[in-house]
Amino acid sequence: MSRRNFNGATVLVSGAGGGLGQAIALRFAAAGARLVLLDQSAEGLAVTQAQIEAAGGQCLGLTCDVTNEKSCDNAVQAAVERCGGLDVLVNNAGISHRSAFAATDPAVLRRVMEVNFFGAVNLTHCALPHLLRQRGAIVAISSVAGFSPLIARTGYAASKHAMHGFFESLRTEVQPQGVDVTMVCPSFIATRIDRSALGANGKPASHAQVVIGRRLTPEQVAERIHEGVERRQRLLLIGKTAWQAWWLNRLAPSLYERLMAWRLRGEMQPD
Repeated sequence: MSRRNFNGATVLVSGAGGGLGQAIALRFAAAGARLVLLDQSAEGLAVTQAQIEAAGGQCLGLTCDVTNEKSCDNAVQAAVERCGGLDVLVNNAGISHRSAFAATDPAVLRRVMEVNFFGAVNLTHCALPHLLRQRGAIVAISSVAGFSPLIARTGYAASKHAMHGFFESLRTEVQPQGVDVTMVCPSFIATRIDRSALGANGKPASHAQVVIGRRLTPEQVAERIHEGVERRQRLLLIGKTAWQAWWLNRLAPSLYERLMAWRLRGEMQPD
């Protein structure tokens, strides 16, 4: 199939007020796309919008709570009215938690699921008619935790596994109608998500995140996402750690679990 061309396309990115979402928006803007930026933080949106406009790009910033379907619908309708359509949806908004399940308030897991999984479902449901009309693309930002276990991240892993089940099933419905679905699984990224991760009681986790391998920059990940969507790839494993986890978890799952748990054992400490 031919590669996608983003020049003049409308690309909507959730969680665009900073970190990976900001880097994705900037990369697609550099390719000539019109950007629709969604985030709960008006301040973060203003920063991203200013950077895009300073580089000569076009964008629309909208505050949106992805856990609220009405908020998502209002944002999508505003985007379509302003830009005339929608070509690419990037479901990037997300939160994490770091705490052993036995010590964790179940409300923390519900919150993570609401943002990571149902937030993506809400936004996709509202955007789908427009994406079908444009034969567009859906991008779901998952993680290594979307295809393998991750200690002290039961809720986070559950939300990302759920995303795979949902979007890979959705692909079977929409790909025959020309809509691509790309799952993105990066390893650890140097963003603020680790500093805003929830702890066992729902407050920010007090201990520092433990990582495996070198952190990727948001710009590195955004470049791979742009390339992958352009090439209509179904799955993007980004970073050496992601590739190693993918294969080791499939070929020797027990060994993977032991090594992962040992390397991340510091995450089991109480807040």
